[in-house]
Amino acid sequence: MMTGEESWWRPLRIVDGIRIFHVDLAPNAEHETRAAAWLSAEELERRSRFWIDRARRDFTLCRAAVRVMLCEQLGCANTRLSFGFGDHGKPFAILNGLRVPVSFNVSHSAPHALIALSSERRIGVDVEMREARRDIDGIAESVFGADERKALASTGGDDKVRLFFRLWTMKEALIKALGTGFSLAPDRFEVPSAMIRDVDSGIFRFPHLPADTWRLEDLGESRFAAALAYDVSAEDR
Repeated sequence: MMTGEESWWRPLRIVDGIRIFHVDLAPNAEHETRAAAWLSAEELERRSRFWIDRARRDFTLCRAAVRVMLCEQLGCANTRLSFGFGDHGKPFAILNGLRVPVSFNVSHSAPHALIALSSERRIGVDVEMREARRDIDGIAESVFGADERKALASTGGDDKVRLFFRLWTMKEALIKALGTGFSLAPDRFEVPSAMIRDVDSGIFRFPHLPADTWRLEDLGESRFAAALAYDVSAEDR
């Protein structure tokens, strides 16, 4: 396994047994060369189709990091590991032709990426750079619920930008954890009211799936906005 200066990722946090890693996506030819050596022939072919350098780098560094982490956790050779995809495109790991009971999720917003790794739980992670946008209120109209829009409308300046991305990453993490992609419109649900501004952790249920319980964690820091969502339904039974 890679250690020290050879690796382009570092452990970030552990939340309820879920390991979260930070991946450095800054341009670095040595890192990208090392990462490409971990990719399968199919992944290398996919990599060659990226015309934009940043997109190619993001894919290479993130997919290779996932491979290293999974091989370490599963105790397997990289050549035995492959990936499949759910109905809505969410990837999962396959070992010797069988789906493994390890969940992972990846999000990137250059120059940062986050990878979350868990045993069996459904998980979703999202990271976003906080960039001032021309029409935050207009975007909010299509992706936020009434209380979320009200909170955003009552905030201004840099605080408004921070709140927008706080809400956006939490909603995106929940959608990714559910695994249905944007077939579920983000304005159909709201994050827990206590988490809209200040509270960093809370319990959430999708209105159309009240039997499923999720925990939502704000992972934001000075470098980026980020959030983690994971299934805790089994703990309720």
